[in-house]
Amino acid sequence: MEDVAEVSGFRVRFAEPQDCDRIAAMCAALWPDGTVEEHRQEVAAKLAGEAISTLPVVILVAERQDRGLCGFLEVGLRSHADGCDGRKPVGFLEGWFVEEDARRHGVGSALVAAAEAWAREQGCAEMASDTWLDDEMSQRAHEALGYVVVDRCIHYRKLL
Repeated sequence: MEDVAEVSGFRVRFAEPQDCDRIAAMCAALWPDGTVEEHRQEVAAKLAGEAISTLPVVILVAERQDRGLCGFLEVGLRSHADGCDGRKPVGFLEGWFVEEDARRHGVGSALVAAAEAWAREQGCAEMASDTWLDDEMSQRAHEALGYVVVDRCIHYRKLL
């Protein structure tokens, strides 16, 4: 598959089925509430084009030339996102992870740039994302790439 971007020491490309296990392990590091196997099943479905979403979702990976995958970013389209124009779909960073030893080398920004390019190709004029209130590292990373806070809230639910 063709590279989306190449930066010194790594390249960004669309994920392929053989990347599934490695992406699942990174997903488990990002979202530890799920098991590696649960993440593997979700990733495999997305890579096979069988995501449960009605809107497109793709997974991008960062691959070191010498040591394999070191990050991933899942990007999709949403019909709306807080703070965005509701008349057009919006690109959404669903999940973004870079291994600790690859951080601060441009890997994350290259993944986000590739996700933004993909969203533009889908007709999006805006990109959105979210993170936890207490995840200051993620907040700093988003803000360093030009994302601005549009809202802070706590979500509730109740089983009926």
